Amino acid sequence: MAILRQGILWLSQQNSIFSFVRSNPLARKFALRFVAGETIEDGVRAAQELAPRGITSSLDLLGESVTRAEEAIAAKTEYLTMLDRMKSAGTIEVNVSVKLTQMGLDIDEALCQRNMREIVARAREHDGFVRLDMESSEYTQRTLDFFTRHLFPEFGAHCGVVIQSALRRSETDIDALIALGARVRLCKGAYLEPPAVAFPDKADVDRNYVRLMEKLLTAGRYPGIATHDEAIIAHARKFVQRHGIASDRFEFQMLYGVRRDLQDELRRLGHGMRVYIPFGTQWYPYLMRRLAERPANIAFIMGNVMKETVRGR
Repeated sequence: MAILRQGILWLSQQNSIFSFVRSNPLARKFALRFVAGETIEDGVRAAQELAPRGITSSLDLLGESVTRAEEAIAAKTEYLTMLDRMKSAGTIEVNVSVKLTQMGLDIDEALCQRNMREIVARAREHDGFVRLDMESSEYTQRTLDFFTRHLFPEFGAHCGVVIQSALRRSETDIDALIALGARVRLCKGAYLEPPAVAFPDKADVDRNYVRLMEKLLTAGRYPGIATHDEAIIAHARKFVQRHGIASDRFEFQMLYGVRRDLQDELRRLGHGMRVYIPFGTQWYPYLMRRLAERPANIAFIMGNVMKETVRGR
């Protein structure tokens, strides 16, 4: 497994392979199934195509761990333009996802704070929403501190954060965020983490997800249940029915290009559905890093493509 991971990471750094993927029609078609494209227009267009199906979106400009202030400022400017374009489109919600390291967290926290406050303020002007994506566990506490100190007190319902069920600390974090009244997206987490901080077994990650999900559904503020796991989705549906939780108190969330059949089915059943849409020039390294973080994702992606194919999509 370690050798496979190293190989995938090596591939992610090969510009010649990136050039091939971008120029080869078949390779590009497969890759861009999971990434909307390279420009803001591509991202907005993908969101507009989902809207007639009753599916909302959250756009994410790919890129993280920038090393220069100029890069962070340029990313902020792109997000401001993205928010304006989503608003002017008229048919889609203004909703984006942002990584703090893309906004300069590792360079200068004051720079990151200025960038993020400008982004969330613009989103608030458009009655929109900004979600702080969660990165690896070394950033968990820093992200939560940043959110609770610099964003939530002023912007409240216009911002939220992500919690990963793979992390052992997440139940404590969920309890604190529920008490705060903050909006949470719950995901399993794709990062490879040490056993001291994360559950190494998928079964434990799933059990923790269900436990945290039930807390959020019962007492959370419009949580995002981000999963493609049909067993967990079925559990969530039974849980809300049993406890009389209305469908407008939460939403399901999925990744762009994954289980489109299930997305439509959940909408047909009356549930809210939001799709996370990544785009940008860094889509090849993004896809390869996601695979490297957990090589089992290769089987996950291929398995879900096959499920859709069998079901006639």
